[in-house]
Amino acid sequence: MAILFLSETDPVDEWAAALARALPGEDVRTGPAGIDGASVEFAVAWRPPAGALAALPNLRAVFSLGAGVDHVLGDPGLPANLPVVRLIDPDLTRQMTEWVVMNVLRHHRAMPDYAAQQAEGLWREIAVPPARERRVGIMGLGVLGGAAATALVSFGFALAAWVRSRRPWPLGELFAGQEGLGPFLARTDILVCLLPLTAETRGVLDGWAFAALPPGAAVINTARGGHLVEADLIAALESGKLSAATLDVFADEPLPPPHPFWRHPRITVTPHVAAVTRPECAAREIAANIRRCRAGGPMRGTVDRRRGY
Repeated sequence: MAILFLSETDPVDEWAAALARALPGEDVRTGPAGIDGASVEFAVAWRPPAGALAALPNLRAVFSLGAGVDHVLGDPGLPANLPVVRLIDPDLTRQMTEWVVMNVLRHHRAMPDYAAQQAEGLWREIAVPPARERRVGIMGLGVLGGAAATALVSFGFALAAWVRSRRPWPLGELFAGQEGLGPFLARTDILVCLLPLTAETRGVLDGWAFAALPPGAAVINTARGGHLVEADLIAALESGKLSAATLDVFADEPLPPPHPFWRHPRITVTPHVAAVTRPECAAREIAANIRRCRAGGPMRGTVDRRRGY
């Protein structure tokens, strides 16, 4: 039986070699052209073509190349009982934590304002409150959100998180469910979105959410572009309701050259690089899950299809 790598954007040869090293003796294939679908046991995929997974009748699981799985779950032909497994990779988590901490600190220390002053040749100090008075709010406490929160608490920020359902959380205030969203936003100066993209969270960063934030709040989105209503962000920045935004993910990627985000003076754009999957590291995690599956044990990161994460 074979392991099939499916991606139109990732370096196929590099991934095939990494999987072969992590799974010595296995039949690692790249496709889908010329593949005997009946021989495929596992698929490793990023945005697989619609219907590609349904054409593999003996498939036991599909492994996402990233922490998100919306690119797999969006296939209307996805077999109903096929396990979908998100990537839980310590390297990916470290990268995301670095990016989130870096950008929270950027907004906390008024770096977008200093950049604007530099462009105008202004030498002027901007008052910054101590970290204990800066209220940081994290949307989502999965593996990535939890790691980012743990790193941020060491700076002394006043932390809060918004999650689907209440549970113990020792690092700050916890707000849960739709009824908790408004109070969570009202106490948040720097908002970090690390939510999975589901039907419930699509468009959560909209005009209503921005209006609920304190005046001058900053927004950081490194989850999915589908969380953000782009026109509402522009309006909130233009009105002065928001001070700045840092975005790593977008509805259309690559971000088209004419897009207004590129030239907006209060928006920082990075090209979906907050956490980049490295084949050598990720292949080891995927290989461990394949061994768990074959041994009859639970795989790490298996998605609850009803929830979407």
